[in-house]
Amino acid sequence: MSAEAGADAGVEPAFCPVRSAHEALVRPVRRRGKELEAAIFAAALDQLTSGGYARLTMEGVAGAARTGKAALYRRWASKDELVIDALDAALPRPYDTPDLGSARDELLQLVMGFTEAMTSRVGSALNALMGEIDHERAEVFKGFIADRVIEPTARTILEILRRGAERGDVRPGAATPLVADVIPAMLLYQVKIRGLENLGPGFADRLVDEVLEPMIRA
Repeated sequence: MSAEAGADAGVEPAFCPVRSAHEALVRPVRRRGKELEAAIFAAALDQLTSGGYARLTMEGVAGAARTGKAALYRRWASKDELVIDALDAALPRPYDTPDLGSARDELLQLVMGFTEAMTSRVGSALNALMGEIDHERAEVFKGFIADRVIEPTARTILEILRRGAERGDVRPGAATPLVADVIPAMLLYQVKIRGLENLGPGFADRLVDEVLEPMIRA
């Protein structure tokens, strides 16, 4: 090796702003706890919405969240577990519906919470998921939807109707499991059959006023 070549070998490479920016973008970011978890969940929902369940990988989520793949596997053994936790964190909780002094107002708040969620990133991700997973995994995710969305929503509706019956704005006997199933059934029907575009402004009011109110009105 010539002296000139040896000298060149010891020279620091010239600064490249493009390379430096790329390295900064792909370099893992030091985050912990809830901050890291939120970034992972957001990346999982984005990957699910944009590429579908089949293309979602733990490696892809880790890269989008700018963390190491090991950080994911320390928390979740599979992408099924990760997707379920990401959906669980983003979906509204029906039992947060407070006593507003009116059954109509309480039902409207409940429905609006879910229509807003279903037209957001989590709704798009959930719709993409249910549209493509195979039968074996579909059972797992159907169980999650039943346990996390349908059954808690029905229980909350029953509680709303019972409170309304005590106040006098809901007819006696209206608080039945079949009546409570109307809202979850209508929401799932709209999402799966009619499409998310039908959950626009005014849908929650129409569902409550045209479907539920005539069924429960005192």
